[in-house]
Amino acid sequence: MSHVSPYTKVRGGRKAVVGNVGRPPVGWALPGILFFAVFAIVPLAIAVYLSFCRWDGLNSPAPVGMDNWTRLFKDHEFRQAAWLSLVLTSVSWAFQTPVALLLGVWAAGRQRSRTFLSAVFFIPLLLSTTAIAMLFHALLDPNFGVIKQIGPWFGIDPNIMGSSTGALLTVAFVGGWQFMPFHTLIYQGGARQIPEVLYQAAAIDGAGMLRQFFHITLPQLRNTITTSSVLMIVGSLTYFDTVLIMTKGGPGTDTTILPYLMYRTGFQTYDLGYAAAIATALVVVATGLSLILVRFSGFGTMRSTREGM
Repeated sequence: MSHVSPYTKVRGGRKAVVGNVGRPPVGWALPGILFFAVFAIVPLAIAVYLSFCRWDGLNSPAPVGMDNWTRLFKDHEFRQAAWLSLVLTSVSWAFQTPVALLLGVWAAGRQRSRTFLSAVFFIPLLLSTTAIAMLFHALLDPNFGVIKQIGPWFGIDPNIMGSSTGALLTVAFVGGWQFMPFHTLIYQGGARQIPEVLYQAAAIDGAGMLRQFFHITLPQLRNTITTSSVLMIVGSLTYFDTVLIMTKGGPGTDTTILPYLMYRTGFQTYDLGYAAAIATALVVVATGLSLILVRFSGFGTMRSTREGM
């Protein structure tokens, strides 16, 4: 139980009790709790219920027990989509994390051009995902896009979207290009919280910039890396509009990840009960990966890096 102490104010040499200082009442959290319940918990509960039903979107849902889940675990297309989602998530994390980390640490400095370049880096995050996907779809068109002209200069096949590996890597790149500024801001904020005295002491001991980065910056950003990684994993697992516009799950089914499979099942074949089962499985996978990351990173027992400073 936390101790709540009265706040005192001195008036004419006397101390007057003004009020109690402590945790705010629960009422302050009610708007956020209600918003989360209405737009997250309730839809999730409905999706879980529909995953045990057969529903075409027009007639009333008919309970079918575990039929959708039994079909899910036997469905080769679902297993392939789950694997592709994990691959896309891994590639996105490996691409975004080092770049965002380095940009964030750099942006936390005092360079003269830092403010202007940070604003330029932030621009992709201001654009809609649909607009960005349409832009890259046009640029990568093998017949009329820029890739047809400059691709051969760098040894890139102009029909890069026609190969399974190329299409998946392109989706990961486009998503990373848009959302990397968000993670850069997270790392920038984390880097600015590192006590300057640590770098001053390291400089006195003769440590250069590289040693300071690996022995001070990275350890101090451990919790920040975990936070960014959880957000990145959840975001990568829910890529949809980029895949819909750029590849439509192709070539073949080589970019049919779980969100797109859910969309195609629900809104093209009108099997909304099975689509709800896919959606629920996606939530379970995303939540499970996030919990594993938090558990093994020690994030749950983190303490302030400025404690004792």
